[in-house]
Amino acid sequence: MEEIIQFDKQLLLMVNGSDSVFLDYVMMTLTNARTWIPLYLSLLYVVIMTHKPNWREVFFVLAGAGLCVLLAGTVDDEIVKPLVARWRPTHDPEIGSLVDVVDGYRGGNYGFFSAHASNTFSIALFFSLLMRHKLFVAFMVCWSLVNCWTRMYLGVHYPGDITVGLLWGALVGYSVYRLYCRVTIPVRYDMRHLYVPIAVLCLTIVFALVRAAIITWI
Repeated sequence: MEEIIQFDKQLLLMVNGSDSVFLDYVMMTLTNARTWIPLYLSLLYVVIMTHKPNWREVFFVLAGAGLCVLLAGTVDDEIVKPLVARWRPTHDPEIGSLVDVVDGYRGGNYGFFSAHASNTFSIALFFSLLMRHKLFVAFMVCWSLVNCWTRMYLGVHYPGDITVGLLWGALVGYSVYRLYCRVTIPVRYDMRHLYVPIAVLCLTIVFALVRAAIITWI
């Protein structure tokens, strides 16, 4: 176990940070949960356009998404992190001084496992199973992985934290979807509607790049 932990730390130092101020600000923007509010609203748009005027079905989907966040993120933050009490890399007495910190951002004390990884992947998998279009699935998985990458780049999570977070998120997303199938019958989503969250995701990435470029230039 000690060898695995040391390997995890060395791997983190390999992917943490860079010499690019531009990339630093891109990561800071993408890791911020508020950045992705338009994506969440676009998913809500798809759900409403698909199920209206059956608001009962809209409620079931929203309840499923809420349950994903509750089980994936809240259980992690409120139970697992305090119980395991594994230092974040930025607070780790052994390697904390070696971690490249961006703009003073260090996160909370404990980091096992990553709530960013579990939250985003549970949502990505839940909606992917609901909507079942390959292009949409690919974009949602990439969205979750981009969030995971930002956490290691910023030095606030070890690769092991990310891996466990993804596994827990997958379990939560799949379990919530199976529960959803027990209370209602899934419908087929129109790909024309799914282009909206795909476009929003792409525009959000562009926003992060432009914002970073402006801040760096100024």
